[in-house]
Amino acid sequence: MGYPAFFVLGDSLVDVGNNNYIASLAKANNIPFGIDFIGRKPTGRFTNGRTIHDIIGQELGLKDFIPPYLDPTTVGDVVFHGVNYASAAAGILNDTGNNYGGRINMNAQLDNFANTRQDIISRIGGPAATSLLEKALFSVSIGANDFLNFYLLTDTTFGSSPAQQKPTDSPETFVDTLISRYRLQLTRLYNLDARKIVVANIGPIGCTPYQRDQNPSSTDFCVTSANQLATLFNDRLKNLVKELSSSLVGSKFVYADGYRILLDIIENFQSYGFENYNSGCCHLVGRYGGLVPCISISSVCQNRSKYVFWDSYHPSDAANVIIAKRLLDGDSNDIYPINFRQLFNDQAS
Repeated sequence: MGYPAFFVLGDSLVDVGNNNYIASLAKANNIPFGIDFIGRKPTGRFTNGRTIHDIIGQELGLKDFIPPYLDPTTVGDVVFHGVNYASAAAGILNDTGNNYGGRINMNAQLDNFANTRQDIISRIGGPAATSLLEKALFSVSIGANDFLNFYLLTDTTFGSSPAQQKPTDSPETFVDTLISRYRLQLTRLYNLDARKIVVANIGPIGCTPYQRDQNPSSTDFCVTSANQLATLFNDRLKNLVKELSSSLVGSKFVYADGYRILLDIIENFQSYGFENYNSGCCHLVGRYGGLVPCISISSVCQNRSKYVFWDSYHPSDAANVIIAKRLLDGDSNDIYPINFRQLFNDQAS
């Protein structure tokens, strides 16, 4: 095949169009999404251009973008090269993202991958399928919505209603719940023959335009309380990744520190060539454009390469390029214990 397959699970940061096929408020199939993508049209990607994994795939020499699982054309030989299962508004917990209606939670994404695996087995046989999957790259990027669209849910969160129930657990107890569930999910992925698995932590959610507008008293600084929750989760996640690496025979789990990378870009935005680090380029309501998702009547900044954030939550294509390249070739401070390229080139499986 020329290169290993690439399978992606996660949320809107890496969704490439699965939510186009379900009844959901979390969609990116309207202009101006995709304004800088091939064809200058929306595809379901929550950015103006490419996702981080689109860029990683290109840098690794993959000839095509990894297609969404729910696309009717993602059948046949296509799946041998990888599939994207990610869904906007999805979380580790099944109830996360209720305020957006439809979404494919992590458990359901694993169900979908199990279906793909069975299809591969039926086409090329068990031993060949196992070999393909053990050499494949897997990337999992999920967890931010468990905070933004569940634990931190407010009556002013987009799509929410006062009747919705959010957790009342302490932050420590809630994070324990997430990590316990995530351990089961990542172990299931391993039991489905995944071996080379990159697990991304959650970014500095308190720095998003959404959180800045939800907490105007934070002035120009990131929202400390939200970032503390992310850090609490990330510390536990790094330990989980180490635990799984040592306990699951033959596994190569990698911890991707997107939090560190994006916070560095935000804090040193000018040195990276950006002019705006706190507002969404696609902007409608709120000082930072964070109160309403990017829609067709939103205003769009002229020079999108100068904005760190594309909309309320998601980085711009320009920011995604920096993040992707640091995950590809970064040192152990960015991605541990090896980077994407080293994992890709490791054919010992």
